[in-house]
Amino acid sequence: MKAVALAHDLKSGASQRSSKGALNGEQVVGLKARDNVTNWWHLARVWLVIALTFGAVIWFEDVLTAQGLSLWRGLPFWILAIAIMGASQHQLGGAIHEGTHSLLFANKQLNELASDWLAAFPIYTSTYQYRVHHLAHHQFVNDPVRDPDISQLKDSDHWLDFPVTHIDILRKLAKQLWLPNLFRFTLVRARYSALGHEDNPYLDKSAAQNKWPVRAGIYFAVAVPFIVNYLIVFQSATWAWSWLAASYAAVMLYYVRLPERDFPQSRLRPVISHRATAMGRMTFLFILYGLLTLHDAGTGATWAWDQFGRFWALPLFTSFPLFMMMRQWVQHGNADRGRYTNTRVFLAGPIMRYAVLPWGMDYHLPHHLMASVPHYRLKELHDILMQDSEYKAKAVLVEGYLGEDNPRTGHPTVLSVLGPAHAPRAKNAAYVDSASLEYVQVEDAAAIADEARRS
Repeated sequence: MKAVALAHDLKSGASQRSSKGALNGEQVVGLKARDNVTNWWHLARVWLVIALTFGAVIWFEDVLTAQGLSLWRGLPFWILAIAIMGASQHQLGGAIHEGTHSLLFANKQLNELASDWLAAFPIYTSTYQYRVHHLAHHQFVNDPVRDPDISQLKDSDHWLDFPVTHIDILRKLAKQLWLPNLFRFTLVRARYSALGHEDNPYLDKSAAQNKWPVRAGIYFAVAVPFIVNYLIVFQSATWAWSWLAASYAAVMLYYVRLPERDFPQSRLRPVISHRATAMGRMTFLFILYGLLTLHDAGTGATWAWDQFGRFWALPLFTSFPLFMMMRQWVQHGNADRGRYTNTRVFLAGPIMRYAVLPWGMDYHLPHHLMASVPHYRLKELHDILMQDSEYKAKAVLVEGYLGEDNPRTGHPTVLSVLGPAHAPRAKNAAYVDSASLEYVQVEDAAAIADEARRS
């Protein structure tokens, strides 16, 4: 599993030749180099956008209040802020994606901690949970049963029966703007991430799946904020602080005493223990909830909590899942399981890249071919692979968003690539990407190998 399949092909000369000659395998492998510096800037940029958005919202509401105007006049601005926050949360998802592949930073512990504390914990997940979900997607991409992305979208009724016409796509997208549909998508995805699903090839079915650690985490993450808000308004700051602190202490004590084997298990070995990750996640939320409570304590109002609810929690259930769903549709919808045809390359603008295709997800085909290449080198990888005759012939480049194929380049648009004209026709062999496990230690490798052979 430590050999990257495509790189091996290139180095062994098995790759197709083009008019430019054989590809440089060593050059491709060199793109895998990681460091402990580059992604600090990418993380800082996302958090700067988040901070500026929060600041702009507060400033705008202060202006309305100072002028004696109703805050409802700020509704269009709020909608824009919620869209930007959802896009930024999707950016954090992109950072977790890099962390999942051990690409955020070269140091494994730094990679895991930064991915968790600066990206995963703020959007109520963990890198490990996403890794179990996402690497199965890589290894069994577009498998209708074993690819968790597809089974989760079907479970939440958000998958499309590809190919689909333009009007069907727009109708389905409009349907997703109905808030209960977005909430259902988020809840189903949270269940898949927290507990997995029975067809996930990495699920350790021999281990008893104790659901109480997850329930304890849900209590502190979801129920405690409502209780604390009630106590601030109807009781006192002392009651609010007492409940928050007591709940944190109780959950932490439970996690300390719980055997490691009782945390949700999989065949992927964690970089940081399940116990330490769960306790870190609760500590992050305790600090966050504590700061919000500190601001509101003694005021009899919940201004800070309200801002958090409107411009962080609400996007988590609305704009964030909408952008995520759009990405999943365009990346893998109407595609088969072939090595070069299971996803695409998107020639997208900056807004599309920020909101829908973050952290190199516009170059998704080269990512699926070599998941060990950092996001900031995927364009270079694509340019190199375009020298390969098979890649150049089969890779689908998507350009533009609406309408039919681009008449100048012949490239499909985001809408047309999902339609009948671009439905898979040739029967391509299913591609099983076991190389995506390159940086991961696995338990029971034989069982995972058996899963791969079933394809």
